[in-house]
Amino acid sequence: METIVKKTDKNQIDKEVIREAGDILKKGGLVAFPTETVYGLGADALQEEAAKKTYEAKGRPSDNPLIVHIADYEDLKKIAVNIPAETDALAAHFWPGPLTMIFEKSDIVPYGTTGGLDTVAVRMPSDPVAAELIRAAGGFVSAPSANTSGRPSPTTAEHVLEDLGGKIDMVIDGGSVEIGLESTILDMTVEPPMILRPGAITADMFEEVIGPVSVDETILGSESKKPPKAPGMKYRHYAPKARLAIVEGDLREEILAIRQLAYAASREGKKVGIIATDETLPFYKYGLVKDIGTRENEKTIARNLYRILREFDEEDVDTIYSESFAMQGIGKAIMNRLEKAAGHLRISAAAVVKEQRYRRIIFVSSADSARGPMAAELLRQEDLEQEYVIDSMGIVVLFPEPANQKAEAIMKSAGMTLAQHTSRQFNDENLQDDVLILAINEAAKSKLLAEYQNAVNVYTINEFAEDETEIPDPYGKPLTAYGECYEVLKVLVGKVAEKLNAFAKGEK
Repeated sequence: METIVKKTDKNQIDKEVIREAGDILKKGGLVAFPTETVYGLGADALQEEAAKKTYEAKGRPSDNPLIVHIADYEDLKKIAVNIPAETDALAAHFWPGPLTMIFEKSDIVPYGTTGGLDTVAVRMPSDPVAAELIRAAGGFVSAPSANTSGRPSPTTAEHVLEDLGGKIDMVIDGGSVEIGLESTILDMTVEPPMILRPGAITADMFEEVIGPVSVDETILGSESKKPPKAPGMKYRHYAPKARLAIVEGDLREEILAIRQLAYAASREGKKVGIIATDETLPFYKYGLVKDIGTRENEKTIARNLYRILREFDEEDVDTIYSESFAMQGIGKAIMNRLEKAAGHLRISAAAVVKEQRYRRIIFVSSADSARGPMAAELLRQEDLEQEYVIDSMGIVVLFPEPANQKAEAIMKSAGMTLAQHTSRQFNDENLQDDVLILAINEAAKSKLLAEYQNAVNVYTINEFAEDETEIPDPYGKPLTAYGECYEVLKVLVGKVAEKLNAFAKGEK
């Protein structure tokens, strides 16, 4: 089958495209189309055979209900019975929009559409292209997400074609969707109404309109063995091809844990993806890092989630690590989708961080212009079992300046560089339990301990390396003196690396 692709602008809808798509649906065919949430795979909701085609195209289990989309509120009464009184108020506030409500079904809705259930899930999308198509198709269009079952939902027509090209009759390309996560599902057959799938419309928003609502406790739980009452709630969904794990803890712990996990994977030659945010992006050094949006506006995260997961598929990564997000507002919907995509695989950030004695190593010298920067760069080149933030700082730095030119010349001759180095003043913000401070000599260590009486993990390089070889001070001397200093530092830093690796292996 050749899949027809037709473009239309929601602000200037091509009536001929809508007419053609509507005719396909009336004849029992399948048409993917944009909504404000994700792209849907449309079929005539009242044709049993059309529902079978939908399940076949998606590879979707036949007990997973389909959502029936309507364009006019009056049509709800044709497909649902015993409609609760609160429905009018909910529809007035949230329809058209990203809300699906579950009701007892009428006889005209086939069991093929409802997954064998006596209930029907109904939504009225706000996207004008979707509304026009629904009317052109006769008023009732079943439309699960237009993707292979279990894959990340499509937010562009290109995503639809990746999964369903050649399997469906037509795709209406209306550009990128607005929200990016599926609709909130509210079960109206129970009292009080229950949220079965979180989305852009939250419990607080419902309660302002109809009073208390309940929330299904399994939303962020493990896979259920019960028949799903709501679409998409039983099976693993939204999943990329790679293994996805959610790293949970406070944000600092999550960053540190993901850094270590990505570093460990890179040492094994594995390709790792990282889901980061505007705020955390600069902290990651290893892995393929993608910016999902800003924590200040989690709607941006929702909009980008499925696109990011699909991009990782294109990059062919082995494992994806994601930060976690707030469990309030739309953050709850984001976490629900991530949980499903990850198959409920979570990693405790605290447990990963706890395994590492030091997270950061700072070499401290007097002016931070030669020996300290050289030592730091040498350690960065070592094959370390664990990942560290490696810095150098000075005890007296009056103003930022580049590394000493002779030190840079020596490092270049060894295939390294200090070109990016700028001297920095050490301060008490660097005194943390997981920071190892290595002073260039005893004098520097004494000054640190005198000025910072609460300092911990402070050693000279010689002391930590268990080697008494003195580190010569080349300042004011010829280039050869810097070369001699480099040779001593290289040996000492190698022993520092050996000791850190021993710690990582639990040997010391």
